[in-house]
Amino acid sequence: MSNFNPSRRRFIKGAVIAGVSVYLAPLYSRAYAALFEQKILQSPNWDAQTKRIRYRIDGRSKVMGQKVFARDIRAVDMPHWPQQQAHAFILRATKADRLFTGIDLSLLGDDLQPDRIVTAEDLERDGLAFPAFYGDDMLLPTGKTPAYLGHAVAILIYHDFARFRFAKDKLKFHDEVIQYGTETGPLQRDPWGSFRYVRVGGEKPFDDDRFSSLKDTPIFPLSMRRHLPVWPEGREGGKLDQEGMYYAGMIADQLQTPPQDWLVMSRRYTTQSVDTSALEPDNANGWFDTASQTLHLVIPTQSPQEVADEMPRMLAKRHQPVKQLILHPCYTVGYGSKDHYNFPYYGAVAALYGDGLPVRLANDRYEQFQTSIKRHAFDMDYRIAVDKQTGVLQAFQGAMTADGGGRCNFTPSVVMVGATAAQSIYYFPKSDLSSVGLASRAIDAGSARGYGTLQSMAATEMMMDELAQELKLDPIEFRLRNVLKSGMKNTQGAIPAGAIRADEVLVKASQHEMWRKRAERKVEFESKNPGKRYGVGFGCVQKDFGTGAETSFARVEFSEDGRISLYHSGAEMGTGMSTSQSVLCAQWLGKPADEAHFSVTDWSLLPMVTSGDPYTMSQDEQDKLQTNPNWTPSYCSPSSASNSAYYFSHSTREAARLVFEQGLWPAALSIWQSGIGGGQAAPLVVRKDDARWVEGGLTAAGMQILPFELLAKKAYQMGNLTGAVVHVFNRWQWAEADFKLNNHSERLPVDGLSIRTGHGEFSALEREQVYYPPTQRNNAAVTYYSAVGTLMEIAVDIATGKVELLNHHSIMECGNLIVPELVSGQLQGGLAMGIGHALHEYLPLYEDGPGNGTWNFNRYHLPRASDVAVWKQTGDILPALSETDPPKGMAEVVMIPVVAALVNAIAHATGHRFRDLPVRAENILEVLP
Repeated sequence: MSNFNPSRRRFIKGAVIAGVSVYLAPLYSRAYAALFEQKILQSPNWDAQTKRIRYRIDGRSKVMGQKVFARDIRAVDMPHWPQQQAHAFILRATKADRLFTGIDLSLLGDDLQPDRIVTAEDLERDGLAFPAFYGDDMLLPTGKTPAYLGHAVAILIYHDFARFRFAKDKLKFHDEVIQYGTETGPLQRDPWGSFRYVRVGGEKPFDDDRFSSLKDTPIFPLSMRRHLPVWPEGREGGKLDQEGMYYAGMIADQLQTPPQDWLVMSRRYTTQSVDTSALEPDNANGWFDTASQTLHLVIPTQSPQEVADEMPRMLAKRHQPVKQLILHPCYTVGYGSKDHYNFPYYGAVAALYGDGLPVRLANDRYEQFQTSIKRHAFDMDYRIAVDKQTGVLQAFQGAMTADGGGRCNFTPSVVMVGATAAQSIYYFPKSDLSSVGLASRAIDAGSARGYGTLQSMAATEMMMDELAQELKLDPIEFRLRNVLKSGMKNTQGAIPAGAIRADEVLVKASQHEMWRKRAERKVEFESKNPGKRYGVGFGCVQKDFGTGAETSFARVEFSEDGRISLYHSGAEMGTGMSTSQSVLCAQWLGKPADEAHFSVTDWSLLPMVTSGDPYTMSQDEQDKLQTNPNWTPSYCSPSSASNSAYYFSHSTREAARLVFEQGLWPAALSIWQSGIGGGQAAPLVVRKDDARWVEGGLTAAGMQILPFELLAKKAYQMGNLTGAVVHVFNRWQWAEADFKLNNHSERLPVDGLSIRTGHGEFSALEREQVYYPPTQRNNAAVTYYSAVGTLMEIAVDIATGKVELLNHHSIMECGNLIVPELVSGQLQGGLAMGIGHALHEYLPLYEDGPGNGTWNFNRYHLPRASDVAVWKQTGDILPALSETDPPKGMAEVVMIPVVAALVNAIAHATGHRFRDLPVRAENILEVLP
């Protein structure tokens, strides 16, 4: 390989995929320590007495602007690359209702013509196409109608920056560059995904269900008619899906002609398209070394394993072979927006046509709005029945559609999760919830904070307030009558895992002064501020975390001189995951990891393999596949779905626990039994359960404190376990396996294990038996929840319609906190995002939206400090039930109740209930008397 040092410190070999050797070299790993790592990570500043970290390990680089992102990297920063940097940009269609016939670059004159133009004809000739996940027409061929606004038609490559910059500016906002022919109308396509979940419970909440998705089956369309789903015919005693539709029909009939003591309310809610607003726009920088047929690529991604797996498959189909792929995944931001996004593949294509030069492809802000993943716009029709005498909910029928845009991305799972979350924190004896993800000419929507639940649960919470008003009940009291409690089933028929504590959140909110005194505060405020209207609103939701196929790798080891190292498959996305995973080591090892590496994709020390789809495989298929001792239902999850606190922590914790139990604890016993100074140890009973890390080291049952360094040295001398690599899998339940350790069989909550003893090499242990959660658990859809309630205090200016946030207070339940400051940061960030969604952020979906290339932050209102009551906001976190409670994922849930709380507060202030988001000043002015 020319100009490339193939030492282990320079790169890490991942695998050979589709005939392409894949190498991973994160820019902040050892390979580039001298250049990058000192700017990003610091050794943890750990207070052993309080067992708290003083600041996040990347904190200093963040606040001083020294953190290195992919966008910062140029060819001159890469020691083995050519030093001349080429640049590229993409031309995109701004009409999606007529044929694309070509491009006209006459505006550039002779001096600014590109050095290379890449079109669909080039890709077709050379055998390049998107991975299947991203659909067809990476570049749109002439003679076809664009699938969506912003569809890429050509890549223009320049060998120098000056001509690139002038050319890009020359073409910006000039629609005539893209030429069109016959008007065809937008493409008409079937939905990206459709789901239906029907449940009819027993006579009492804890009785067996008559029908449910978990017990029986979710319902899928038989076919499509006019691009909408055709559901099975309802038939009592028929096939499972027919029986489900029979019960759906029964629910519909009962809501249409309800009993006299029922109140049935029907409402329609809509939410807008929202930009994910990543502070680092999408980018890539790549070099194709023709001599060695090696593609080098610097990319920001929260799913490096997906890119490492799919890109070789794309490159393998190229007619001129690519033999090696070297990926440099970087730290990045834009949680959700860089999960399974297509930009790295455009970066790879640009590099392949760079004529031997590194090519940088990087969005400016206009391009980012035109192309970045959006939050789905939802349209929801809800009907809810409640007993007028008792105030107890009886039935819920919901039908929702979401605009998935022109490429599929994660639309099927987003609409599935939206439907299964619609019940929010409430128990419904009967429910029929359906969702459809539409294909349209809008920019593709995908993974965004809330993931469909923001839309569906905010609507439910608004409706709860309106129902309470009709029943003349206090809104929180009404919620308490209907809150889902531990042991009750969700709308899929699954019993949520662990204790459900939403009722505690409700009680605490009802006692808060902002809620108790809202009536007298309204009178007092409005008498002092005659031009304003005062309101208080509340919202409470519980959000699932995880996907039902969560998996990760972790490797924990210690050196003979007592330094702890952590390697993890999770990617740092600005959430502080690198800090929290390092801190987790302290539970078993007494201190955080001294050295930590993330986005690790080389797991050759534990050679797991996967095949099949973990969501759709049958039990028989899983039973056959798991006979391979290296097989797992899923290889590696991206950093998404609020999975770091609970799921990623599990792999870190289990690896650290093994290192302690099999390495450090036997060393401690040996030292105590022999006496530190060689004399006789005190005859105390010492159990592993009594082990405690205290300031200075490890103690147990009154034994002398042993420093970590002494334990490490002894463990190496004894040949104990000094490192462990684990792989874990969760399908709403952890997979377990039996392994032989020290001649004893032990069941562990991992499905793959490799260990190192003493100074030896890592060796994978073959599991004796594995226990994967049954595939039927996929029908549960979700079982892990965390709950948040939010109170909002606002004032509405009757002259302008502007909403002013006076104060807000949140109450959260999220288990044990790993790093409390990170939880606080997530809460504050989620509040800001919820406020933006409810009051400010809005993107038109089609021709006047961001797909036309003219949108930027000058037109898009992100909430600022003045919009979020930054100096007054407060929050409470429920204490964990015990010190053994696991931490829960809460990064998404914190933004959802804010939306409903704000809309409910506006209703309290103005007397008008809005059902379409966002609620902007002009909307409020229209309804004020």
